Amino acid sequence: MALAEVNGIILKSFDYSEYDRRLILLTAERGKITVFARGVKRPGNRWMAATQPFAFGRFRLSEGRSAYSLREVDIQNYFDGLRMDLDAYYPACFFLEIADYYARENNDDKELLKLLYAALLALLSPSLDNNLVKNAFIIKAIAVNGEFPGFPSGRKLLPGTIHSINFILETPPEKVFNFAVKEDVLEELTDLARLYGDRCMNTEFKSLEIMKKLSLA
Repeated sequence: MALAEVNGIILKSFDYSEYDRRLILLTAERGKITVFARGVKRPGNRWMAATQPFAFGRFRLSEGRSAYSLREVDIQNYFDGLRMDLDAYYPACFFLEIADYYARENNDDKELLKLLYAALLALLSPSLDNNLVKNAFIIKAIAVNGEFPGFPSGRKLLPGTIHSINFILETPPEKVFNFAVKEDVLEELTDLARLYGDRCMNTEFKSLEIMKKLSLA
């Protein structure tokens, strides 16, 4: 049985049977893959926490015809802090959904993985505005996927907004959240990120609907 080692983050985790889970991973090496974690729900299993969404690390897998099975895992970051702060948790879930939307099996998704990891770290930073992080993530994710439509035609934007979008487009994913803006620019970026998201991502995100109800979006 062939073995593979991948670095990635768990996007989704489902109960598959009484003791098993089915995981959706975004990996640097193989894009989005399905992994079965057998027996992890048994009492005392040491990998229970390692099969939850947000867990990032190195996964050793055995390859099947259509999926993988988990053999070993070394989690480097559980992002536990996200679950303790709803203002960060729901945007984080939204980011996982966007990554799941764009990622493909056997695709080169290294940049998307870097962006997702950096965004989750940014949500945990007290010095960064979560709304700004959300806007930057949406715009950069669209750009990483090669779908950025350009600036809206016939609309005059604030110079700070233009500068911010150019910064997002030109900056590597792992550094794209290292900036701040004034309130008027943030409002315009929020409007543009919503516009770009509606235009480029033809789906409904559950976490985004929850954020709207909680006035977080």
